Amino acid sequence: MKIAAGSFGDAEIITTAVVAAMFFNGNHHKACSYMKDHKLIPDMLEKSRFNRRLHNVSMLINDLFHQIGMILKESSDFTEYLLDSFPVPLCDNIRIFNVKLIKSKEYRGYIASKKRYFYGVRVQLLTTKSGIPVEFVFLPGSHS
Repeated sequence: MKIAAGSFGDAEIITTAVVAAMFFNGNHHKACSYMKDHKLIPDMLEKSRFNRRLHNVSMLINDLFHQIGMILKESSDFTEYLLDSFPVPLCDNIRIFNVKLIKSKEYRGYIASKKRYFYGVRVQLLTTKSGIPVEFVFLPGSHS
């Protein structure tokens, strides 16, 4: 596929999202500014347009992650993996009545290390022994 001059491809969106995750704690705005300021992507999109484009390629990013994970698992000599789980709260327990994204009791979970409840999802993450993620799944917060 040929990209016309001045247009903005999916590769730039995904690259900027990866830069945000690796170097800016997931802050897309800072990553966009960095990429533009250092002339890595001079015609960077504005914040709103970037977010819309990122959402449009979310399934592509998910597929890429899983394909790379499969390659890492197949090329690895090791058969040992680490399984971890961590919560991703949408809000604190006290603000559950304001949540509009999800409405179900199964998303109310407990964080034992903090001795507190949360409302959101729990991520199950499979990594190589050296800590490289190869698979993940989002589950309701109540699943452990």
